[in-house]
This record gives sequence, structure tokens and C-alpha cells, in this order.
Amino acid sequence: MSNLDNTQSRIAAQLSAFKVAAIQMASGPKVEGNLSEARRLIANAAEQGAKLVVLPEFFAIMGMNEQDKVKVREQPGQGPIQGFMSEMARKHKIWLIGSLPLAASSPDKVINSCLVFDEAGAQVARYDKIHLFNLTLGNEHYNEASTIEAGNKVVVVDSPFGRIGLAVCYDLRFPELFRAMKDVNIIVLPSAFTATTGKVHWEPLVRARAIENLSYVIAAAQGGYHVSGRETHGHTMVVDPWGRIMDELPRGSGVVIAEVNPGYQASLRNSLPVLSHRTLSCNT
Repeated sequence: MSNLDNTQSRIAAQLSAFKVAAIQMASGPKVEGNLSEARRLIANAAEQGAKLVVLPEFFAIMGMNEQDKVKVREQPGQGPIQGFMSEMARKHKIWLIGSLPLAASSPDKVINSCLVFDEAGAQVARYDKIHLFNLTLGNEHYNEASTIEAGNKVVVVDSPFGRIGLAVCYDLRFPELFRAMKDVNIIVLPSAFTATTGKVHWEPLVRARAIENLSYVIAAAQGGYHVSGRETHGHTMVVDPWGRIMDELPRGSGVVIAEVNPGYQASLRNSLPVLSHRTLSCNT
């Protein structure tokens, strides 16, 4: 094990256990209604002791068509969705993470941005979704590139909970992204997996990212039937570094709660130092 690995393991082992929450929703086309539901679920998570809360992908808008999210896109640092996230983080003294549409360089596109707010309500990190979903299967057709501008930077944020790696939904299929995060303690994944792909792929992919990185994964998903007719897979879950599902919600709105134990994670990494055994580099 390298000196860096040893240092990170010692730091992790000194952190106390804490609760995290992943929120599941079946968001609709009205931002106000989605924020009201998110407000209720965030309060529920905080009441259960969660200090880090993750919202699903586009929690504030799942429109009737792909252009609806463009109509409600916000400029960085301003707008009702960002204001809501800041307010909730400050009110409940939590770290809050979620994905929302921010303005892109093109007037007919958005950037799917995962924002991180600390307990004081300050935005401390932003990750722009790199991999854009594209599927043509039977009657289902998705082409995110038609309305979303891709990001190009891997983002990891240092926090009181350790190093947090940020990813969004379709990113889950690209393990090289997570390797490029360099030994994160927690991976967060706001998502809206389709029912078609999620049925077989969601759980094994989430668990694989946890196992291969010996990291906790907080996977917050859209889950259920949406007004547009779209169906999302749900199965929001928190997975531990050994790949065990700690808590899971199959469908509908609700909160998944689990306890992250940094000492347990450090022990696993000491017993199985796979992260220091890598011999191939990944260029991003």
C-alpha cells in the first residue's frame, strides 16, 4: 500500500459513523410541485439523522417532452431550484446533492449539473454530466445529446464525510470515470434509469462500482410512472464498499437511510488493498 493510501486510510478510520439518505421521486412537469415533494422528503431524511442527502436526477423537472427542462433552465448561482437546494441545506444543516438543468452555450440545450451544497447553504462543487444517454429499443427512443450539452471534467469534493465523487445516471456504465476519481470514500449518483434498462442492469452496475472502488455508493433514482408516460426503474439504494445493499426502495416516493462507517471502509481497504494494485492508468 502506498504512503497516500496509508494516509487516507488513517484519516478515514478517524471519522465517526454518520447517516446518509438517498431520496426517490417520480417527478412531474411542474417545478413547484416537485420542490414541494422534495421539501417533504428532505425533512424526513433530516429527521432520521441524515447528514448527507442525495436527490435524484432532474428532481425538479421531468417534463412532458425533452424541451420542458430547457424552458426552466437556470443560470449558475441563481434561480428557484438552486435557491431551494441552498435553503434546504442551510435549514436542516445537511450536505445536499442533486441534479438540475443549468444554462448551456446553446439556447436550446441545458447542462445536466450535479450541485453540492454544504450545511451553510453554500454551493461547494459542480459536476456536469459527461456521458449522455442514447437508446433506440423497440418503441423507446432517447437521445440526450439533442437537449443536453456534455461536461468534460471529473469532479471530487472534499467534505467532512471524506472524498465524494460525483456522477449522474448513464455515467454509471463507464467504470473509467470512477477510477479517475482516485480513491473516493463515497460515490453519489443522482439517476433516472429507464424501467427497460434498469430491470437487468441497475443493481449489478451500482454494486460493481462500489466493489471495484471499495466505496460507498449513494444511488438516488427516479422511480415510477411519470405524467409524460415515461417509466423509471427506481430501486434507490445505498451500497457499502463490500457490495452489500444496505437499504433500498423499489418504487414510489420515499427515503432510503443507511449508516456510513469510515472505520469499516478503512479496514476493508487494508485487508484488500486493490486500489494500490492497479497497474493500468486511465486517461480522462
